[in-house]
Amino acid sequence: MLDRQTIEIIKSTVPVLEQHGEDITKKFYELLFNNHPELLNIFNHANQKQGRQQKALANTVYAAAKYIDQLEVIIPAVKQIAHKHRSLGILPEHYPIVGEHLLLAIKAVLGEAATDEIIEAWGNAYGVIADAFINTEKALYDKAGQQEGGWIDYREFIVEKVIKESNVITSFYFKPVDGNPIADFIPGQYISVRLKDIPNEQYNHIRQYSLSQSLDKSVYRISVKKEDSLENKPAGIVSTYLHNHVKSGDIVEISAPAGDFVLENHPTQATVLLSGGVGITPMLCMLHELASKNQETTFIHSAVNGNVHAFADEVKQVTKNNPLVKSYYCYAQPTELDKEMGAFDKEGYITAEWLKEVINSKDAIVYMCGPVSFMQAMYEALLEAGIKKENIRYEFFGPAMQLKEPQNI
Repeated sequence: MLDRQTIEIIKSTVPVLEQHGEDITKKFYELLFNNHPELLNIFNHANQKQGRQQKALANTVYAAAKYIDQLEVIIPAVKQIAHKHRSLGILPEHYPIVGEHLLLAIKAVLGEAATDEIIEAWGNAYGVIADAFINTEKALYDKAGQQEGGWIDYREFIVEKVIKESNVITSFYFKPVDGNPIADFIPGQYISVRLKDIPNEQYNHIRQYSLSQSLDKSVYRISVKKEDSLENKPAGIVSTYLHNHVKSGDIVEISAPAGDFVLENHPTQATVLLSGGVGITPMLCMLHELASKNQETTFIHSAVNGNVHAFADEVKQVTKNNPLVKSYYCYAQPTELDKEMGAFDKEGYITAEWLKEVINSKDAIVYMCGPVSFMQAMYEALLEAGIKKENIRYEFFGPAMQLKEPQNI
């Protein structure tokens, strides 16, 4: 427990963290990787380059300071991050290293304003926060290792097959090399794939991918979008390698399923699954589960056009066999063939007005996933359409963020 004086000092730094938080976390990662380059085997390099990891950490530090006397408020965020840490292989011995470099970064950025009193208080506070993470992660490690078919750390899997789902998305099916059972999972969860031998890459690369099917309990399927280079964004190292080089018979390392963006048990409530682009992957897994239980489900997907729209036939098969499941597609730029085939239900972008037409119940539980800009637009559209805020669940690919509250609703 922290004493009152420490709590007051930490709370006094909240305005400073709000102003300089990202500068501190940028300096933190710079110092951390300079002194411990081996940690680059764990951290996502792309998130570092794009600044998402720095921003996410800054938000976490800010929230911890703001609620240092009410840490129960940030427990949901702690649990979400802990799932990612367990999936990546973050261990208790990493926390002292992180704490040391966080304090060094605070000193470096704030200069003389970072008094000995402030640094001591933050050192004490970090110990309490680190313990919360370590204890939460221990429970997750224990569960991963003790469940039927479970394991701790990474396990070798063989690529059973590779299937192209669209011009940009390919599915990879994995079976364990040892032939033993694999851990079950809740639709919406993900696995980490660790690649060690990418040409011209000095460090390991780990990426987390949503599991896209749940009915075959002997295999894991992920469906990966190839992230080509753009004007302001380099090509995805792992996604490109998977698409261009990984084939049937190859061996990869995988961690046990993790994640808290999961399908909840609400059998009497309608469910809406809303996705954009490759955000379809966790939604597809949820769709199969809901259909198997004959629950009322509305599946809504947005894509540029039919060329990049994955799993249309798979979803069609599900809806064909279950009258309680409806599917709708919105294409931003449909091709002439899309128009001839009647492959979509709406041209352009999803709007609140259209959502009112296709969602039967304003009390529905909504799960959504996709690019950040898509989810922000959908969050506002759902609220405008009358969906309750507390009924909306969402997942970011990469470091956690917070959708902005609309001003005019």
